[in-house]
Amino acid sequence: MTNLDVLLVGGAGSIGSYVARVATDAGHSIRILSRGTGKSVVTGDLTDPESLADAVRDINAVVFTHGAHGSAQDIREVDYGGVRNVLEAIGDRPVRIALMTAIGVTYREGSYNRSTRAHDWKRRSERLVRASGHPYTIVRPAWFDYNDYDQHHLQFLQGDTRHAGSPADGAIARSQIADVLVAALTSDAAIGKTFELVAERGEAQSDLAPLFAALASDAGLDGALDADNMPLDDEPADVRADLDRIRALHA
Repeated sequence: MTNLDVLLVGGAGSIGSYVARVATDAGHSIRILSRGTGKSVVTGDLTDPESLADAVRDINAVVFTHGAHGSAQDIREVDYGGVRNVLEAIGDRPVRIALMTAIGVTYREGSYNRSTRAHDWKRRSERLVRASGHPYTIVRPAWFDYNDYDQHHLQFLQGDTRHAGSPADGAIARSQIADVLVAALTSDAAIGKTFELVAERGEAQSDLAPLFAALASDAGLDGALDADNMPLDDEPADVRADLDRIRALHA
C-alpha cells in the first residue's frame, strides 16, 4: 500500500479525530489544518486562501471532514469556500481527494436546506471536486453513531434517495466513516465514485474493495444516479466562475 502525505481538513472535529488515527495506523503521514498549534498541526484558515500555501506543500492527498454549524454565510464560506480554496492552493499538482458531505445532500426541499442552503453548498463543493481533475472519492455518511451495537455491515448506496432528514435515513459509526475515507485514498476502485454510506445489521467487512468496485462511476458534475434538480445554468454567476477556474487548473 502506498503511504501518503495527507492534509486533514476538519481534524478537530468528531470525524477528523478518527481519520487521523486510522490514517496514522495505516502508515500515512498526517498534517491537520488548524488556526491553532499542536502536534501534526499546520497553521491555516480555510476562509483565507493565502494562508494555505504551507498546508498544501508536498502533500499528495487531502481528506475533507470539515463543516460549519452557524449561519448560512458561515456554511457557504467553510463547507464550500474551504474546498474551493484548498483546491486552488493545490493548483495542478496531482493530489488524491476524499470528501465527506452528507446523506440527503441532493434533497433541496427539506426545512434544513431551505433555511441554511447547507445541502446546496455541500453539493457545490462536490461539484468543485469532480471538476478539479484530481482522483477523488465522495462519501455521504448517514447519521453519526445512531447504529445499534450489532449494526456495522457497510452498505454503499447511490442516487441519494433517502430524504427523511432523520436517522430513518440510516446510521453509521464515526469510526467506520473514517475507515472508509482512509481506505478510499489508496483504492483504484474508489476513484471517481460518489456514494451514501450506511450500516446494516451484521459484522463490518474487512475488505472494502468489492464495495468500491460495485459502484457506478460519476459522469459530469453530479454523482452517479443523482437527481437532476440543480441545473448549472441556474447557479449563481460566482459559483459558475469558481467551477471554470477550478477546471482551468488542469486544462
